[in-house]
Amino acid sequence: MTIIQAIILGTVQGLTEFLPISSSAHLNLFPWLLKWQEMPESFDVALHIGTLLAIIVYFFKDWIRLIAGGYKQVVKKEKTTDGKIFWYLVIATIPAGILSLILDKIVDKIIGNNLNLEMIIISMALIIMGIVLYLVDKNSKSTIKYENITLKQSVLIGMSQALAAAFPGVSRSGITMTVARWLGIDRESAAKYSFLLATPITAAAVIFSLGDLALTSLSFWIGVLASFVVGIFVIKFLLNYLKKGSFKVFAIYRIIIGLLIIGIVFMAKLITNLIKKYETKTYFAIMGFVLS
Repeated sequence: MTIIQAIILGTVQGLTEFLPISSSAHLNLFPWLLKWQEMPESFDVALHIGTLLAIIVYFFKDWIRLIAGGYKQVVKKEKTTDGKIFWYLVIATIPAGILSLILDKIVDKIIGNNLNLEMIIISMALIIMGIVLYLVDKNSKSTIKYENITLKQSVLIGMSQALAAAFPGVSRSGITMTVARWLGIDRESAAKYSFLLATPITAAAVIFSLGDLALTSLSFWIGVLASFVVGIFVIKFLLNYLKKGSFKVFAIYRIIIGLLIIGIVFMAKLITNLIKKYETKTYFAIMGFVLS
């Protein structure tokens, strides 16, 4: 992994992890298009460490209140909004984590090392989720604020993360925000809750991957830094944007990128077949000339 590649992929991770456009899709897309070697597991961990730190830093005060509220609710029996939300986040993360592991293994066996199949799945997930995001956001009411989210809503939003973990292109933030909007949660609250939900499940994924860390690699730390810095700005941008804006622009972007990927896959397949056909004809022409 070169320094330039680390900067590019770190920036891509920071931009796409929090916007509902799928970081996994873009992290697969860039190396595929640029003919880079497969991204090492250690660098993927680095990118997620960066965006995890971005969430923790941006919502540091929120997490202090949430943890304190959760502690008081159990130990001192003091019921607060922060305490309620904290335990909702904890409860929602457990089934999401278990389901993610199960689906990830199933999908991994189906896709295997078939890169073209993976890119087609990514493109279809981008398009389908783009359409769903647009329709849900357009037709849903914004009647529920962050502090009024219920346990049932939290679990439904949390479990939806499993689909994003299993199917690249779905987008963890995209599907959680879509489900939140479907449940009537306003856009800004949907985004904030999605970011808070990302903290424990991303932290768990990083912890389980500690053995893959390459702490002595310069590209590792550049990836962490790039995804962290960009991630901070993207979180702030999206929360401000959603105070008045909708998810329409992200839905359109998903559909366009999905269609482009399908076009590139089929063009590459067509060119490969033409080259093989040409090589075959050339071979038989040469053999005919030699034998004659």
